[in-house]
Amino acid sequence: MAKATIIAVAGKGGVGKTSLAANIVRNLVEAYPDKRILAIDADPAVGLSTALGVEVKSTIDDIRKSIIENVEDGNAKGAIELLNEARFRIFDAMVEKDGYVFIAVGRPESAGCYCKINAYLKDVIGILSEEFDYVVIDGEAGIEQINRRVMEKVTHLILVTDQSKKGRDVCKTIKKVADDLVMYDKIGIIVNRVSDEDAVRALDYDGVKLLAVIGDDKNLASFDLKGENVFELPENSKVVQGVKETLKQLEIIR
Repeated sequence: MAKATIIAVAGKGGVGKTSLAANIVRNLVEAYPDKRILAIDADPAVGLSTALGVEVKSTIDDIRKSIIENVEDGNAKGAIELLNEARFRIFDAMVEKDGYVFIAVGRPESAGCYCKINAYLKDVIGILSEEFDYVVIDGEAGIEQINRRVMEKVTHLILVTDQSKKGRDVCKTIKKVADDLVMYDKIGIIVNRVSDEDAVRALDYDGVKLLAVIGDDKNLASFDLKGENVFELPENSKVVQGVKETLKQLEIIR
């Protein structure tokens, strides 16, 4: 199998990152019905499952904790056997949907502690990238997963901001850290929930390619309110079209 295209979506919280990640999955499913596509909800806020209309029964962290509990209970196994068990159970936790597969990271073992699950997530991404053509990762807000090299195998890094200076500054910080820690092929930025498109296009993004400018989408707001999934959004919705333009700019779809 050819090298997987691994797309990570990162940015400040509250800028619509998860909705855009969900629409990336939608656009890939529509463009490549014969390809293996994986959606990873790597944000402990677990919003991607809702945006895609997926019911999550088991998470990556559930698997990690279960394996650790077996070891702590005296069920001694070699490292290779544990890794094989983890690989099998990861696939068992996947949710098969029409055109793609979904898996969620889940919440960490204690409040505020994401270190162990992020370390495990890095291994999971490595394992799963061998089995899929396209992987879409909805990362947690901020730079933690970048800092811990969770995203180091990402091929396409999409930064998301709103039109605020704070949002743009977060993206600059993520890009600075990613330049050292992520082996990406391409990077770009989406400015979401925009009220003044001309002003946004005139701004400086420190040399990062501006992939799309997406205005407030009333369709998406209505769907979010009702808890409906992005596959039901009209084709002419601003977010659907903006994500399609993004993927074309990155040469992921034609």
